Amino acid sequence: MDTNELKQQIAGIEEEMNALPRGSISTKNVNGHLYYYHRWYEGKTKKERFIPEEELEQLRAQIEQRKELQTQRKELKKLLPAAPKKTLKEDTAEYITMVRRGSALRAFMTPALKYRRRECYARLKDYVFGPQQDKVFVIYGLRRTGKTTMIRQILADMNEEMLNQTAFIQVTAKNTLAEVNKDLRMLEKNGCRYVFLDEVTLMEDFIDGAAVLSDVFAASGMKIVLSGTDSLGFLFTEDEQLYDRCIMLHTTFIPYREFEQVLGIKGIDEYIRYGGTMSMSGVNYNEDSPFANSKTADEYVDTAIAHNIQRSLRCYQQAGHFRKLQELYDKDELTSAINRVVEDQTHRFTVEVLTRDFKSNDLALSARNLRRDRERPNDILDRVDTKSVTQRLMELLEIRNRSEQAVALEPAHAAEIREYLMLLDLTQNVDIVTMPGGEKLPRTVIAQPGLRYAQAKALIESLLLDPAFSDLSITERNSVQERVLSGIMGRMMEDVVLLETKLANPKKQVFVLQFAIGEFDMVVFDPASSSCEIYEIKHSAETVSEQTRHLIDEEKCRATEHRFGTIKGKYVIYRGPAKMVGEVQYLNVEEYLCERGFGGERE
Repeated sequence: MDTNELKQQIAGIEEEMNALPRGSISTKNVNGHLYYYHRWYEGKTKKERFIPEEELEQLRAQIEQRKELQTQRKELKKLLPAAPKKTLKEDTAEYITMVRRGSALRAFMTPALKYRRRECYARLKDYVFGPQQDKVFVIYGLRRTGKTTMIRQILADMNEEMLNQTAFIQVTAKNTLAEVNKDLRMLEKNGCRYVFLDEVTLMEDFIDGAAVLSDVFAASGMKIVLSGTDSLGFLFTEDEQLYDRCIMLHTTFIPYREFEQVLGIKGIDEYIRYGGTMSMSGVNYNEDSPFANSKTADEYVDTAIAHNIQRSLRCYQQAGHFRKLQELYDKDELTSAINRVVEDQTHRFTVEVLTRDFKSNDLALSARNLRRDRERPNDILDRVDTKSVTQRLMELLEIRNRSEQAVALEPAHAAEIREYLMLLDLTQNVDIVTMPGGEKLPRTVIAQPGLRYAQAKALIESLLLDPAFSDLSITERNSVQERVLSGIMGRMMEDVVLLETKLANPKKQVFVLQFAIGEFDMVVFDPASSSCEIYEIKHSAETVSEQTRHLIDEEKCRATEHRFGTIKGKYVIYRGPAKMVGEVQYLNVEEYLCERGFGGERE
């Protein structure tokens, strides 16, 4: 085990210890009756509290567990090499931007020691520790996808000599490229060879002037790593100023398997709640964000997506590249259009979706699911004031109806929104094949579950304000909320499975197969072997005969084999344990995504 692995293990143990109670348990005998007390120190102050008898055994076990962890930590620390004397050189030069060097770098990198590394980290390490390439390295992607953590981890992997030649620059919107250029010249003069610039696209002049970083500094031997959330801005820069002079690393898409391995968190629902990122999504998707107190419930979509597109277009070619979206931007309607596209459960990028009067498909489908619930049918969503609920939801998501839209939306608007969302790796197309003719219709899958989950939470928030809903008992309210979220998560889980299966099978065709009545949620067709596999995807953790009715339908299977070859397997992907039910194999969704999803077994 190398030093970094030891440090990571020790940091993990200390994190576990911090979650457990300190101190010891003492006993008092009062008139022949034993009373138990928990005693511990906070600083130099001794603390004590009475322990109810029902808590005693659990507390005793937790204290013993903490003592065992302390012993493990002590033994691991013995294996660490003797700490070298701190020889980091302090830089006393005065810089214009926020520059970290010396001991400030050590403090900056320490929090990342306990985190596991993302798989794409290897590419960054190859650049920093590899030969000079006269190129800059770009890490870009949505917030909370590991960009800054990877930089901290690469700093932790450096020896003292390299750290003495390293600087981290935190760029702000107030900085200019000219100011960064001056600081880089000063750093170069002071022997700096490795420079990390975070959030460089916040500079208004970055997109149209970034060539100086590669042509001047990287070309003279300096290794420069740029990072930021403005993915579209980096793509514009790669196409012009940094064309053929940069290495791009996109962090936005995190497959389930990597999410589970890096965070150690299991469960498809947890993956969805985290928004397909490395931190919990929702209203305050990024608690450190200046937008965290925004009135907009879907701050994730608003700041991470819509603002990304708008800012990049404004900074690119002196705002001369808005094309048809200029009209929407000028009238402050681009955010509304993007939110409307994301909410639509069919993900269809058509003018009809963007221009019709807004109706929450999540709400309508949830009402139907509640009515049909066999165990606890409930018609509450038929009795709520749908108009008021929808209006509140529109306000939360900043969505405008046709009568409120100043710009008449055209097919070009829809096409350009779709183009930019795909450039950001937020969407992927999966075909819907209709039988018997085999016609193909596009289904756009959203690659970031956070886009949908935040809006699902906004729907719940809107429902809670409805008088009819609030009249329900707390048990009933919780039951309805759970059912609504479960229905939405089911559709999101289906998208996750479709997307990862498609990405993991580039030589095969992955699509939804629709019949006159019913459909196969997923078909994986292998043209080379003239064979296919058919799937149902269910959010349930239980096996129900209804789940397999299409898979065992002889007419549907015969029509499928006629067009796509021998059916090699029939599967239900769900949240329960793997098992065989007749001719259908049930697969656990987490196991499926780890073994067969993107990043799992490859062809």
